[in-house]
Amino acid sequence: MNKEMLQTIESVSNEKGVAKEIIFEALELALATAAKKRYSDEVELRVRINHETGEFDTFRYWDVLGDEDEIEFPEAQLTVAEAKEKDPSLEAGDSYEIQVDSVESGRIASQTARQVIIQKVREAEREQVLEAYRPRLGELVNGQVKKVTREAVIVDLGNNAEALLPRDHWIPREVFRVGDRLRALLLEVRPEARGPQLMLSRTASAMLTELFKIEVPEIADGVIEIVAAAREPGSRAKIAVKTNDGRIDPIGACVGMRGSRVQAVSGELGQERIDIVPWDDNIAQFAINAMSTAEVISIVVDEETRAMDIAIAEDNLAQAIGRGGQNVKLASELTGWELNIMAEEEALSKQEAEANAIIENFMTTLDVDEDVAIVLVEENFTSLEEIAYIPIEEMMAIEGFDEEIVEELRARAKNALVLKELADEEQLDGQEPAEDLLGMEGMDRRLAYQLAAIGVITMDDLAECATDELSDIEDLTPERAGELIMTARAPWFEDEDDEEVSSDQS
Repeated sequence: MNKEMLQTIESVSNEKGVAKEIIFEALELALATAAKKRYSDEVELRVRINHETGEFDTFRYWDVLGDEDEIEFPEAQLTVAEAKEKDPSLEAGDSYEIQVDSVESGRIASQTARQVIIQKVREAEREQVLEAYRPRLGELVNGQVKKVTREAVIVDLGNNAEALLPRDHWIPREVFRVGDRLRALLLEVRPEARGPQLMLSRTASAMLTELFKIEVPEIADGVIEIVAAAREPGSRAKIAVKTNDGRIDPIGACVGMRGSRVQAVSGELGQERIDIVPWDDNIAQFAINAMSTAEVISIVVDEETRAMDIAIAEDNLAQAIGRGGQNVKLASELTGWELNIMAEEEALSKQEAEANAIIENFMTTLDVDEDVAIVLVEENFTSLEEIAYIPIEEMMAIEGFDEEIVEELRARAKNALVLKELADEEQLDGQEPAEDLLGMEGMDRRLAYQLAAIGVITMDDLAECATDELSDIEDLTPERAGELIMTARAPWFEDEDDEEVSSDQS
């Protein structure tokens, strides 16, 4: 290795930001690998390069193993006894080495050095790209189209950085040519050693948000916030905006003078039509806003399923649904709720059917006449749980209900819930708990049926269990399981005490 190569290492280190020590370490490993070709694969070699002169030496070494260790690689390992024959000072864990012939200086060494330098420069450049773009994940980047294929566009971002825009992240009907300027969202930064590291997207909803940040200073400053965004790329999009500054109209600010701001965003996205709607913390009102120009007649919210039934006038129904269901689909995505659009008559029929089903349920389970059931439904009671556990004062506020009626209704509702729970219990694998298990201190009926379902029928069965055997039973903590097991075992200890007393008396 000559001085010219040392100068190359120095130059590359300074220009590309690769530490000289890293290049020297890689060179030593490469030269050791080249020298190893004259030996078997099991031989271990190392190379030491003089950083000042470029000269290098090659050493073969053996690891010294302890007496209890087995020799797996005789070409690279020694027992302590074998090592002491070579050097009495060697102990287990040391290494014994001798200098051997190095690979030829000159062509082979220079070629190896050049390959290592090229490799390290590439690795350093890739790492620099990663470090530069990791903090920009989720931001817009600009570049020039370098290559176009059927599957993707290769984008030159400058400073040795290239990115990939896959076809499924193009806006429909987009056409790219080599040399075109392109703006896209940095979707992913991959650390793989090979292949593209930077992945772009022009279809992600976040790109819409980032474009508005550029066009609307109030968003960039945090005065206006885009709460949610939904897109059907190249066709239509919706964003929900809000502000805490009552002096600012968030929709007007996003639209801009004569629509200049929203038009600039739309033009970047292939003339995508963009609806800007006000966000509302009342989810029903937010859903109405998200439907844009559709006139909502009524709305029913089901918080358990995160769904809403929205009634629309018949002549406005097609507009509310949108072409191919586009408007309601985007509104659902924007709100995060399932929006079921229906005509006013259909909604009334559905509500009437649901109300009738609830009335029938109340009449059967509470044993009340139709008039009482209708009153309960009109007061927005929909389940037995609501009747059983709602504060008594709220039910007594119902016209015609006194304390006696309310108490009776609550008692009947609670009784119906218990019967339903017992019916569920009896279906647990058809197993019936024994009377001693049902009557055991600390036991309740539902837990007894759950135990019976896993084969624990009697107190003796429970006494023979370990805590972890009951871990699959829902809501049964290890502490309570342990207490129940000890309660079940209590009769065992009582029998032992009785036997000891009888023995003493005899």
